[in-house]
Amino acid sequence: MNKLNVKILATGSYVPEKVLTNADLEKMVETSDEWITERTGIKERRIIDKSQNLSDLAFEAAKKALEKAKIQANEIDVIIVATVSGEMPFPATACFLQKKLGINAVAFDISAACSGFLYGLTIAKSFIEAGTYKTALLIGSEALSRITDWNDRNTCVLFGDGAGAMILQACDKEESDILSVSLGADGTYTNLLNIPAGGSATPTTVETVQQKMHYIKMSGKEVFKLAVCRMTEAAQKALELAGKKDEDISLYIPHQANLRIIEAVGKRLGVEKEKVYVNVHKYGNMSAATTIIALDEAINSGKLKKGNLITIMAFGGGLTWGAAVLKI
Repeated sequence: MNKLNVKILATGSYVPEKVLTNADLEKMVETSDEWITERTGIKERRIIDKSQNLSDLAFEAAKKALEKAKIQANEIDVIIVATVSGEMPFPATACFLQKKLGINAVAFDISAACSGFLYGLTIAKSFIEAGTYKTALLIGSEALSRITDWNDRNTCVLFGDGAGAMILQACDKEESDILSVSLGADGTYTNLLNIPAGGSATPTTVETVQQKMHYIKMSGKEVFKLAVCRMTEAAQKALELAGKKDEDISLYIPHQANLRIIEAVGKRLGVEKEKVYVNVHKYGNMSAATTIIALDEAINSGKLKKGNLITIMAFGGGLTWGAAVLKI
C-alpha cells in the first residue's frame, strides 16, 4: 500500500473573553507591569470562565475549524487533544469533546506540555499516512489558570488559557502539507518544569495541598537557556528534513512563552524580525494551545497566504521540543 499524503483542511481557535492584564496582577501579587513586560513581553492573558471547562474551549475551536473546512463533525475519525490541564486525570478531555461534538470517533489525549501540538501533529500524520484514519481533529487546549499558583509572582504572570484546532485529511495529491517534523525529549530535566503532586508518585494529601504542590513549578533561568538551544536545533533539523532554506519560509511561529526567548531563537536562526510571529503580549504562554492559536491568528489576519511555507517550533516540560515545516 502506498503512503497517503496529508492535507491541512483548516484551523480554528478560541480564547476566553476574560482578560487579565498586568495592572490586574499588580493588585494580586508583588509585581509591576514594567517588571513583567521587561522580563517576558507579556501585557495580558485570557482566563477561562468559572462556568467553562477545558473541553468547552476545545469545542469552540473545533467548531470554527469545521466551519472553515466545510465538513461535518461526523466525518472526523480520530480526535487528539494535547493538554497538561485535562478536565480530569481520566477520562481523556478528548472524550468529553467527542461527546460535545456528538460523533463516533477514536478519542485520546497526549501530554507533551508546550510541545504537545507538534507531538500530536506527528501522531495524526502517521495515522493518515498509514491509512488508519482518513480525517483527524487535532486540538491544543489549556486551562493553565486552574493549575497556576496566583501567589507565585514568578509563574502566575506567564500563563493563560485557550484552544486551537487543526483538521487534517488524507489526500492523493503529490505532496503532503506536512513537509517535515523533528521532535526531541530529555527526561533528565524533568525537575525543571512540572507539577510535583497529584500523580501516582506523590498522591494528593492534605500536606501536598497545603504545600501548593499541585501548581506549576518552574526553574526559569535553566528552562530559558535550554528552550533557546533546543528550539533552534529543532527548526534547523525540520528545515533540513524538508529540504528547505530560510528564504523558502514565509513565517516562523515559535512557542510564545517569553519574548526574550522568541527573539533569541530568531537571532540564532538568522531570521529577520518581520518573519517571526509574536502574540505573547496578548495571551502569554498557553502551553499546547500556543502555536496552533498563533497559526490560526496569522492565517485569519492575512499574514499567511495559501501555499506559504511556515516553520512551527515549541519547547516545554519533559523536557520536550519539536519543530515542523508546513504548507498552508
